[in-house]
Amino acid sequence: MIRFQYNKTSLQQIEKQLKMRQRTLPIIKSKETALRLEVKRCKEEVERLEQELQQQIAGYERMYALWAEFDASLVELKDVELDVKKIAGVRVPILTNIRLEARPFGIFSAPKWYFDGINLLHGLAKTAVEREFAVAKCDLLDHARRKTTQKVNLFEKVQIPGFQEAVRKIKRFMEDEENLSKSSQKILKSLQEKRAAEEEETKKGGNA
Repeated sequence: MIRFQYNKTSLQQIEKQLKMRQRTLPIIKSKETALRLEVKRCKEEVERLEQELQQQIAGYERMYALWAEFDASLVELKDVELDVKKIAGVRVPILTNIRLEARPFGIFSAPKWYFDGINLLHGLAKTAVEREFAVAKCDLLDHARRKTTQKVNLFEKVQIPGFQEAVRKIKRFMEDEENLSKSSQKILKSLQEKRAAEEEETKKGGNA
C-alpha cells in the first residue's frame, strides 16, 4: 500500500521513488538473468560430479572382496582450502585445494593392489568434497536468484504500477482542484462584474 497526500510535495516524492525503481529494474533483471545462467552451470557441474562419483563408487564395488584386507586409515583428508569469489554479485565459497595424505605402509608386505586402492580412495574423497561444495554453491546462488526474482516481481508488478497510479491520482486531483479554482474565479469575476454593472445602473437611475 503506497501512502501519499494530494499535494505537490507528495507528488515530487512519489515521482522520485518511481524513477529510482524504473532505473533500478533493468539492473536487477540483468542480475537475475546472470544468476539463472550461473545456477544452470552449477547444476550441470553437480550432475557431472555426481556421475563421476557414481563411476568411482562402481570401481570401489568391483574391488569389494579385496577391501576387507585394506587399511582405510592409510588415506586421510588433511585440509580443504577455500577462497571467496563474487559471482553475479553474490559471495560464494570456492574450493581451491584438497589436501589428502597417504600414510606410509610396508610396500613389500602389503598387497600390490594397495596403490590402486589408495588412488581410488583419493579420487573418491576428492570428488565427494568437490560435489559437496558445488551443491553448497548452487544453493547459495539459487537462493540469491529467488530473492532477485522476488524483487523484480515486486518492482515490476506491485511498486512501479502502484507509484504510477499514485502519480495519476495526485495529478488528476491537482488538475481538478486547479480547474475548480479557475471556475470559481470566473464565477466570482462574473458576479463582481454583474454587481458593478448593477451599481452603475443604480447610479445612473439616481442621477436621472
